[in-house]
Amino acid sequence: MAVIDKSILVVDDNAEILIATKMLLKQHYKRVVTLDNPHNISDAMEKESFSLILLDMNFTRESTSGAEGFYWLKQIKAIDEDAVVVLFTAFGDMSMAVDAIKQGASDFVLKPWQNEKLLATVANCIDLSAQRQKSKKLNQIAALSLADQNRPFENLIAKSPAMEQVFTTLEKAAKTDANVLILGESGTGKEVIAREFHKQSLRANDTFLSVDMGTIASSLFESELFGHAKGAFTDAKENKQGRFELADTGTLFLDEIGNIPLELQGKLLTAIQNRVITPVGGSKEISVDIRLITATNMNLYDMVREGSFRQDLLYRINTVEITLPALRDRPQDIPLLIEFYADLYSKKYKLGHKTVSDKTMAQLLAYDWPGNIRELQHLVERSVILSDGEQLQFQLMPSQETQSAAAQLDTYDLADIEQMTIERAIADFKGNISHAAKALGITRASLYRKMEKYGV
Repeated sequence: MAVIDKSILVVDDNAEILIATKMLLKQHYKRVVTLDNPHNISDAMEKESFSLILLDMNFTRESTSGAEGFYWLKQIKAIDEDAVVVLFTAFGDMSMAVDAIKQGASDFVLKPWQNEKLLATVANCIDLSAQRQKSKKLNQIAALSLADQNRPFENLIAKSPAMEQVFTTLEKAAKTDANVLILGESGTGKEVIAREFHKQSLRANDTFLSVDMGTIASSLFESELFGHAKGAFTDAKENKQGRFELADTGTLFLDEIGNIPLELQGKLLTAIQNRVITPVGGSKEISVDIRLITATNMNLYDMVREGSFRQDLLYRINTVEITLPALRDRPQDIPLLIEFYADLYSKKYKLGHKTVSDKTMAQLLAYDWPGNIRELQHLVERSVILSDGEQLQFQLMPSQETQSAAAQLDTYDLADIEQMTIERAIADFKGNISHAAKALGITRASLYRKMEKYGV
């Protein structure tokens, strides 16, 4: 008979009851912890996660009211609202059973019990605990993934030699659990490639969770990635699972990994190396099984030389490394992408199918596409909406002017160029941060971070 890998806590002041319960349950469950003093419950729960807690209702001699059991049930629920608790007593009746259920107990067992009945109750409640944890995880994943629904670009659309090399590497590495680092300019489709790695992996039926590291404040880094315990800080009103735990058995994609402050990179490295996390304010270590994929538009090798990115972290995340080509380096794909998005947005906005003239296509092929696929997508969407007639009309001048202005700068310092580009975008869009961020191909949060960095 297989022993189930679950932990059970039994709390009773009767030593004989504890011994008998442990002997019975140890035959079926991997770990059974016993306590003869309910005041030790909180310490036990801080050190370990229990799938089930069996709790006596009376701890004081001659007490039969069950009030003590209800008190400790309330304390357990305060520590973990999802805890599954079964109350047992020698002095029960139906009204007490109803009260127990109302106050959060999952079941009620009378002493002396029949072993078969107790085991059945425990098994049912263990299943309930697993369902609760799964439901909670799915709800959090659904909330985090809401923005990812109905994505317009879920397919890999390419026939260029540069992308064929990417596909070859992807096909070889996808079936492994090797960590993957995806490099490339903003807008080249790094998340699309990350999702394709997941789709072709052995974890395809499990979670794919994407995290934009550029949007996570340093003060919330550990909470967001590793979770936190209730009361760990002012706004921690309940236990929260971090992204590592939510992605367990699946794929975790950390985008913009170059934005992680140096002082926090060590914490990430430890989690990746050991596959173990500890929530903020908690003491229990949680094992996680993830496939890690990371991406950045920054040059991590330069950052290592500058001392702003840990070399050991770089070695840990780039077992397999892919560099996505800029759109200007894969011109064969431009007509395919334009056709895809033109069809997509024509259907979305219920507009007639529109085509691109040979002359316009030649202009598009000659264009430098500084914003890559993201820029093309936005340009086609706008053209579908605004073009009269059956042919798409494109307005490339704003981007060309930006390029010309950049070319005329009397500096090659990337930081200076970035600052001036940000200032120009904010000015062009009259202070509208959302529009400026979209034009720059970054998130609002990333733009705010850069504005603070440059004092814009």
